Amino acid sequence: MLCTRLTNANIVTMDPDRPTARDLGIWRGRIVGLDEAVTSLPAREVVDLQGATVLPGFIDSHVHLAWAGLKQNAPSVAPCRRPEDVLAAVAEATSRTGAPGDWVDVMGYDQRALGRHLTAAELDTAAHGRKVFLMHDSGHGCVVNSAVLELLPAGVPHRDGFLAEGAMAAVRRLRLPYAQTDLADAVERAARTCLAEGVTAVAEAGIGGGLLGHSPVELGAYQLLRDQGRLPLRVQLMAAADTLRPRAAHPRDGLPRALDLGMRTGFGDDWLSLGALKIYTDGGMMARTAALTEPYAGTDHTGQLQDDPERLAQLVVDGHLAGWQLAVHAIGDRAADLALDALERAQRLRPRPDARHRIEHAGLIRPDQLPRFARLGVSAVVQPTFLYSFGDDYAQVMGERRAPWMYRGRGFLDHGVTLVGSSDRPVTDGAPLRAVQFMVERASASGRPIGPREAITVEEALHAYTVAGAHACRWDAVAGSLTPSKRADLVVLAEDPRRVETSRIGGIEIVATFVDGQRATEAGKL
Repeated sequence: MLCTRLTNANIVTMDPDRPTARDLGIWRGRIVGLDEAVTSLPAREVVDLQGATVLPGFIDSHVHLAWAGLKQNAPSVAPCRRPEDVLAAVAEATSRTGAPGDWVDVMGYDQRALGRHLTAAELDTAAHGRKVFLMHDSGHGCVVNSAVLELLPAGVPHRDGFLAEGAMAAVRRLRLPYAQTDLADAVERAARTCLAEGVTAVAEAGIGGGLLGHSPVELGAYQLLRDQGRLPLRVQLMAAADTLRPRAAHPRDGLPRALDLGMRTGFGDDWLSLGALKIYTDGGMMARTAALTEPYAGTDHTGQLQDDPERLAQLVVDGHLAGWQLAVHAIGDRAADLALDALERAQRLRPRPDARHRIEHAGLIRPDQLPRFARLGVSAVVQPTFLYSFGDDYAQVMGERRAPWMYRGRGFLDHGVTLVGSSDRPVTDGAPLRAVQFMVERASASGRPIGPREAITVEEALHAYTVAGAHACRWDAVAGSLTPSKRADLVVLAEDPRRVETSRIGGIEIVATFVDGQRATEAGKL
């Protein structure tokens, strides 16, 4: 007997061997068959979907759940567009949070709306005796007040209280880590938002590290959720590369650096596992720290690398030699050069044809870099919604010649590169359908075309959030398509994204999300 049979549905399987179906059977969390294989079988529950569309659950291959959940509950200065309004919001937050001397986190900061960065002296006027940490929306910078600057070790660079990249990590080291229970609550909040958007599995892009890690024992928060039955979707954890340490392993093991106990990609189970090793090479476009080969338009500034180039390259090589899948953060084209060079060097030293290394973001990729992605078998894990939300600004700072190279679609596919969709939530909107719409339209929120020749089809965009996501996370044997024996992770949509006007794709209703064959949204919606 089946646990559940979905019937009278428009099932888009994403499996080329059987693209569509009307019925789908579920037993013990797995898909057991389609159409004639299950139609006549008894089932404990039969759900008539009345023609609704069923797709594999969306896979968001690059998220920050803990940060997203913390941001949901933290005071924010968004959408303030004047310095005095930001300071008023900070003053309100500090006046009602904690006691003098406490840390106060305030989210939603973006200097682009203000035309300049705030200063430590300005924050002092709104601090009420607290230590203020005003987080940049990109995750690559912060502004702090004088009470924080006084605690920093000598030599930590800042510009009147603004700290970027590694300097921001120095601020984080001044503080007590978050408690695992607080992180677990934050992750659960963010995960339920993902479910409401049709996402059934995510890759958490960097835990335990200095830049976006929240605790050196952050993995324990996810284990706590798993143990308590509160982990509502599947999570693959990327360990931040700065959590690796030199280990005195046997020379034949070839492990120059490793996590404690030698854990690496693949450890865990269907719900919680270790994924790629996250390596940062540069910053971000919002903070103007993405490393470019040519300056940002109208400036002489080319962004920055996270460390000495050779040290970064050696970290890539060491991670590869230790058996990790690598997720190399590279937004600017100069950072992508470094990443591709290092990955090529690593593969020469120890060939691993199915390493499935990834470049995260690939925000600005020159035409000459596309064949290198393909030759190395590297996936491009992009965030299409960045250009929907920030495309006007990004196009301006890249200039007319480079703007079409941002967060490519068609260029990657035409070169045979695996194109993977993701959100980087909470940097911007995480809804996959919104991203699918952008990948087809290539238009910002204002309607400005951003590299229209990089547009792809709806089917290709859905592939990026299902089949390609499963490939990038090494889940392709069990997820990404609605194929018998795979996990019963799926999303029910009120309309078929392939059959509506492109402008309507982002607004299609998510009727229900199923994880492990269990309905994860309100039963009344079916």
